[in-house]
Amino acid sequence: MLNIFARTSVSRLTNPIGRGLVRIGLTPNVVTVVGTVASVASALWFFPRGSLFVGTVVTAIFLLFDILDGAMARVGGRVTRFGGVLDASCDRIVDGVLFGSLVWWALVVDVDQGRGLGLLICLAGAQVISYVKARAEANGLQADGGLAERAERFLIILTGTGLHGLGVPHVLDVAIWLLAALTLATIAQRLHAVHASAHR
Repeated sequence: MLNIFARTSVSRLTNPIGRGLVRIGLTPNVVTVVGTVASVASALWFFPRGSLFVGTVVTAIFLLFDILDGAMARVGGRVTRFGGVLDASCDRIVDGVLFGSLVWWALVVDVDQGRGLGLLICLAGAQVISYVKARAEANGLQADGGLAERAERFLIILTGTGLHGLGVPHVLDVAIWLLAALTLATIAQRLHAVHASAHR
């Protein structure tokens, strides 16, 4: 949903930054890898220790690299097939590590099985959402859209972790189970889109 409504506004901000990064000699693939390594490192360092607010802020900053590499590829004319595969692969790594580190925190540090279960659903569902799209496109079908694409998933869970880290009660549980429900709904939406695409 955010891809549809916010793409133009975000591009106005990120395209000039991407153009500047290209001018100083950086490539989209380098930014992709740096952003992935930094996001993974920050999630693994802060979330399992229970530093949810600081972890949210630092991880969110590095997640912005995922926007910048696309902007660099567009404005620099460097959109490549390998870059697309690299970007998608790095996205899956970040998704898995971010939710996995929160699962560890919930089950081992916070000792809350309910939160752990909800986060496991979010973790597995995020991978399935991406897999359905990739598998569909490999077969010449379409499976775009859905209520909880990657941007929405990060926005919901990081809002929850950040506010929980500031001591706001109940907000993390609401975020986790809202995201779990939206994730399952998105899987159903994408499978429906694949079914409709196949019949067209």
